[in-house]
Amino acid sequence: MRLLYSIWCAFYIVALYLVLFPFQFVFLQREEWKPLAHKVNRVWGFLYFWGIGMPVRVEHRFRPDPKQAYVFCANHFSYLDIAVMGVVVRNYYAFVGKSEVKKIPLLGYMFAKLHVQVDRSQPNSRAYSLAKSIRLLASGRSIMIFPEGGIRAKHPPKMHHPFKDGAFIMAVQQQVPIVPITLLDDHRILPDKKKLRMHWGPLRAVIHEPIETTGMTPNDIEWLKEETYRIIDQELMKGAAVTA
Repeated sequence: MRLLYSIWCAFYIVALYLVLFPFQFVFLQREEWKPLAHKVNRVWGFLYFWGIGMPVRVEHRFRPDPKQAYVFCANHFSYLDIAVMGVVVRNYYAFVGKSEVKKIPLLGYMFAKLHVQVDRSQPNSRAYSLAKSIRLLASGRSIMIFPEGGIRAKHPPKMHHPFKDGAFIMAVQQQVPIVPITLLDDHRILPDKKKLRMHWGPLRAVIHEPIETTGMTPNDIEWLKEETYRIIDQELMKGAAVTA
């Protein structure tokens, strides 16, 4: 049954995107239309989780202002995380992610047009993606980033440590808040294993209170990294204790 459910989940996410992509393609052709392309992604996420019968439950300890820019930082244990974030966060944001995504037909086109790519094989790519992210923050658009630098944790729900600097450099430079987000169940629902299998269950997320960066300097980046890690890790450990 788990194999059949996994096949259905894989088929449905592709079929749904094929239906929605023509609308997204149109909205990606002009900069002022791109927020609509982002909304198509959000609709895709809602319809996907509804279609596979999987509830997404968000605990708002903070409700982000849609008119303000933030740097959203979440733990990253599963390929499901990206789809979940589209449902959890209402703000117009750009993901910072691996350039390998652009190789995926249609989805790669959208990612290249709408988000920020990092090519780890190119020495200047990190600097370019950081500069682009800073420009987006300056324009009022939020950034979504997984500060572990990919799915790197060996034993979820324990995160990879330390976080990478990029999210915190851009937040301090632009003096925008960091908003930690804890994804509690994704590593159980879709574990990062060779044989990908979808397990049914509710997906829970916690949007934490923001960490203000006003007045901070580059000297505060290490503290900011550790504080963000502490907040997310504490929630993950609490969730693990409840489900144990």
